[in-house]
Amino acid sequence: MTAVTFLSAPSETSEPSERVLLPFPPEIDFSNADGLLPLIMGRARPHPGRPPRLVVLDLTATRFMDSQGVRLINDMRRLLHPGTRVYVVALPEGLVSRVLELTGLRRDIPVYDNLPEAMAA
Repeated sequence: MTAVTFLSAPSETSEPSERVLLPFPPEIDFSNADGLLPLIMGRARPHPGRPPRLVVLDLTATRFMDSQGVRLINDMRRLLHPGTRVYVVALPEGLVSRVLELTGLRRDIPVYDNLPEAMAA
């Protein structure tokens, strides 16, 4: 298995438990999806007992994602605190947007075309 890294450190607002930004890697598939889940959950729950109100998944740098990426996002949503909102940012003309549309995940999670829109929502 290859090393799993995010593009950069997650960003948070002045209230650490309010919003968490998670940049995703360039590819999400069977080779790294299982390794990403613990990393995501560790960063999405930075303060035990104080879950974030919003987790923004930044997939703008992700150029390839198969069904394992969809499973990863669904698993993450299931494991987060029930009151936590999840937004996805994906390039509108990219493969990731198409996968989100074809799998129906776009109906369940708000998908934004750019990061500023998602963070301001």
